[in-house]
Amino acid sequence: MQTMISIVIPTYNRWNTLQAVLPTIADQSYPSDSYEILLCDSGSTDGTEEEVAALGIPNLKFLKGENKGRSGARNRGIFAARGEIILFTDADILADRRLVEEHADIHAREAGIAVVGCEVQVDSLEEYRLAATNHDMRRHLHPSHRKQLKWLYFLTGNASVRREALLNAGLFDENFTGYGHEDLELGYRLQRKLGMKIHYDPAAINYHWHPTPFDEKCKKMHLAGVSTVRFHAKHRDPMVNLLMGVNPFSLLMHSVIPTNSRLMQRLARGASRPGLMREIVLQHHYLSGVKVAMNAGNER
Repeated sequence: MQTMISIVIPTYNRWNTLQAVLPTIADQSYPSDSYEILLCDSGSTDGTEEEVAALGIPNLKFLKGENKGRSGARNRGIFAARGEIILFTDADILADRRLVEEHADIHAREAGIAVVGCEVQVDSLEEYRLAATNHDMRRHLHPSHRKQLKWLYFLTGNASVRREALLNAGLFDENFTGYGHEDLELGYRLQRKLGMKIHYDPAAINYHWHPTPFDEKCKKMHLAGVSTVRFHAKHRDPMVNLLMGVNPFSLLMHSVIPTNSRLMQRLARGASRPGLMREIVLQHHYLSGVKVAMNAGNER
C-alpha cells in the first residue's frame, strides 16, 4: 500500500504561474489516489479559485483563508492534510514527473527524516522545457554527491517532512509575516530541537520559474534582513547570524559604504548585470534590513 502524501502549496494572486504549475503536479508517476494537492489560497482576487475549479483536477482541494502570509497558508494545509507525509512546494515551481515518488521512496527507506530535493532555477517556460530534458543546463544549488544538509537549506520550494514531526515542532511561525526565513526557522527547529536529519535527494527535482526584476530582488533582500533579526531574536543562537552573514565585519563594511554614497551609486549602476557588483548591492540591501530591524528593537 502506498504512503499517502499531501502536497501543500501556498498562493496569493498567482494564477499566471499556477496554470502551468498545477498540471505538472497533477501528472505524477505516483498513484493519483495516494497523493492530494492542497492549494492554500490567502484571498486571491485574480480569479484563482474559479480557474482552478475549471481544471478539474480530482485530487486537488482549494483551501481558502485569510492572508496570514506563507506561514499561515502552509499551516492551514498541514492541519487539513490527510497524508502521513507533507510535501511543500510553491505556486511558481514546476514539478518533475517523479517528484512525489522520489520523496515517498526516501521516506520509506528511512524514518524520522526531512527531505530536501533539487530545485533548478529557470527564467522562462522555454528554459524549463530545455532543462527538463537536458541535465547539463540545470542551475542548482547543491552538488549531486551531497547527502545531508544544514537547516540553512531547508527551503520549502521542495521539501518534505512527516506531518507528525511538523506538529511536534510547532509548525511554521506565523510571526514571520514578511519575506524570508519562515522555512529556515522551521528547519532550524526540526534539526536543532528535534534532532532530525535533513537528507538531500538530487533525484527529487522541480523547476523554480521566477524571473525577478532587480529592484524587486533588492526589496526582498531588505525584508530578508528584517526576518534574519527576528530569527536570531527568537533563538539567541550566534550560529544563526554567523551562517546568515550577519557579523561585526559585514556590518562595519555596510557602514563604510553608505547607501547614498557615490561608490554605492556606481555599484548600483553596474548591478544591472549579474556579477560581483550585483551581489555587493544585494548584500547591502540585506544588511540595511538587518540594521532597520535592530534599531527597531527586534533584537531585544
